[in-house]
Amino acid sequence: MAKINLTITGCLGRMGQQLIRSSKNTRNFKLVSVTENKKTHRKISGLVPQLNSKKAFKNTNVIIDFTNPKCTLEVLNIASKMRKRVVIGTTGFSKREEEIIKKYSKKIPILKAGNMSLGVNLLVYLTELASKSLGNNFLAKIFEVHHKKKKDHPSGTALMLGKGIAEGKNKDLSKIIGKKYFNKKSFPYAKKINFNSIRKGKVIGEHEVKFSSGKEIITLNHESFDRALYSEGALRAAKWLINKKPGLYSMKNVLNFK
Repeated sequence: MAKINLTITGCLGRMGQQLIRSSKNTRNFKLVSVTENKKTHRKISGLVPQLNSKKAFKNTNVIIDFTNPKCTLEVLNIASKMRKRVVIGTTGFSKREEEIIKKYSKKIPILKAGNMSLGVNLLVYLTELASKSLGNNFLAKIFEVHHKKKKDHPSGTALMLGKGIAEGKNKDLSKIIGKKYFNKKSFPYAKKINFNSIRKGKVIGEHEVKFSSGKEIITLNHESFDRALYSEGALRAAKWLINKKPGLYSMKNVLNFK
C-alpha cells in the first residue's frame, strides 16, 4: 500500500509536535509538509515550516489540523480549493464557524472531532445510551479538567459529551445547555446540563458525566495519561478519510458506533 502524504499544521504546538512523533511510528504516512503561523528557519523532522498556502498543501493527501478556529478556517479555505481532505481536532468554534465548516464539507471530506481518543469516543457513545435509557427522571452534569494553558472551556470533549446527552434525549444541545462554571470545587445539577471546567498543572484530560435521580447517581468517566492517544486517533481518522466522499464526519463514523 502506497504511503499517504501528510501535512501537519501548527507544527510547533503541543499537538503538532505529538502528531509528528506519532506519524514517524507508522508506516502508513509520509510527512511531506508542516506549517506554522509565522516564518521560522528551524527544521521540523527535516522540513522547514511554511505558512498555510497552496504551495504547502500541493503534494499532500490529507491535512491534520490542531490549531485554533481562525487558522482552521484558513486551512479549510485553501484545502477546499485544492480538494484536499482535512482532519480537524481544533476546538472552540462559534456557531457561525461551525456553519462555515459544514459548507466546506460539501466540497471536501472533513473529519471533525473534539477528541480523537478511542476511549473518549466510547464514553460519548455510552453517555448517549445512558441518557436515552434513563430518560427525564435523571439530571446530568459534566465535569472536566485540563492543563492550565488550555484556553477554551468547556472543552471540546465536554461539549461532545453534552451532545451525547442531548442526542440521547432527541434534543438539540444548544437548547438544554446550562451554566458553564470555571474552577469551582463543586457545582449543582439542574434541569439543563451544567458544566464545570478546571484548568491546572499539566493535566492532559479528565472527563466525567454524572446522572442523578436524587436517589442514586450514575458516573461515567475517562482519564488521559498520554497525548499520543489523540495523535494516534487523528492518524487513524486520516487513513479512514482517504477514500471518503465530501461530507462532515466524526470519530463515531471511524469507529463504526451505531
